[in-house]
Amino acid sequence: MPKNVCILVSEHPFLDARIFKKEAKSLNKRGYRVTMIVPRKDGYLFDVDGTIFHDRFRSPTFFHEGIKVVTYEQIDPEKNIKGLHHNLRSGSDSRFNDPLTQLGIKQQADIYHAHEFFSLYSGVGIKRALTAKGKNCKLIYDSHELEPDPLVKQAQSTQKLKREMLAYMLKEVDYVITVSESIKSWFHSINPKTPVEVIYNSPPLTSEYNPGQGKGKDLLIGFEGVLNAKRGSFKKLMNIAETCNKDFDLRVRIIGGRKNPAKDKAHPVPSRLESKVEFTGWVNYDAIPKAMQDVDIGWIDLDAGYSLNNRYAMPNKFFSYLNNGIPVLVNQCKDMENFIQTYHCGYIVKKQQATAADYAHALSELHSNRREIIKMSTNARKIMETHFSWGHMEKKLFSIYSRFKQ
Repeated sequence: MPKNVCILVSEHPFLDARIFKKEAKSLNKRGYRVTMIVPRKDGYLFDVDGTIFHDRFRSPTFFHEGIKVVTYEQIDPEKNIKGLHHNLRSGSDSRFNDPLTQLGIKQQADIYHAHEFFSLYSGVGIKRALTAKGKNCKLIYDSHELEPDPLVKQAQSTQKLKREMLAYMLKEVDYVITVSESIKSWFHSINPKTPVEVIYNSPPLTSEYNPGQGKGKDLLIGFEGVLNAKRGSFKKLMNIAETCNKDFDLRVRIIGGRKNPAKDKAHPVPSRLESKVEFTGWVNYDAIPKAMQDVDIGWIDLDAGYSLNNRYAMPNKFFSYLNNGIPVLVNQCKDMENFIQTYHCGYIVKKQQATAADYAHALSELHSNRREIIKMSTNARKIMETHFSWGHMEKKLFSIYSRFKQ
């Protein structure tokens, strides 16, 4: 069994839940020696909420929780997209001069595991360079999202170059891991020969599960993460709360985020809702279940009209809600919709771009049908226990790695 694994990162924070807390630590536990090569911004590493580590992790190379971390100064490879395209098309490694590629070559690893489009580019360069020196290595692409997303506004020339680059790179990849069935199908449409496995962004099964969703007199809707234009509008959430509270008692809990919108002058909580809205502030990964214990409904709002990534998304928060027995309220995003319909663990607003009124109507229906909430809550927890917690996903990861013999 190969023992040396090198995780390649071009954009994500090094403590990213999927990359570090799940995959790297699982592989380390399994007996692999894991190295991560991760970016700094202006000399500093950054946390998952975007804050800078000014006083920690200053050494260029260090160990953290058993994982070796090698750092480099982040670059913007898209500025030289034509040059990268040429390098891939050439079939050679001679012009892969970026720091991620060069540091990766030095690791002499058995398996390279890239987490973004541009870290995959570096992975191809590493594999070519080591192969030329007689060193056999394997390359995994862990695609968290579609890149390029054909519905996102971007110069057509850039889109074309990226599509061609991906086609070149998939020919040299040994395995693709991704986060939804639709993205898996998308990869197969590009290269049917590429082996692809779905590993969901699910957390370890929490032991702090506290059943009771839907049994209170009021209704508590939770939102995990950063509220912005792409992932849940703060204004929309306030409009939902205001509309619902005309008919029944709806409370809101915002779990995490980079900053407290209550103190943001651009996004103030209306005075009439101050008693209804709660902010937990930043919550550590392991403390999320506690923050969710009495939440009745978990809210996800993604614009599925102009992004295939949103349409195909299966985000972390989706599984965080289910992990705590919380039914999910989501607009019409294909993969979440299919999952909810299969396992009856949430409520779908049948619009790719849902309004506050749409969600308020759904919450009113759920408020009037508490038995449905209780049933969906039970289903949510059960499927995480039996199929979808990280313990189950971890087995898929190990199975992929076991295919690669030394």
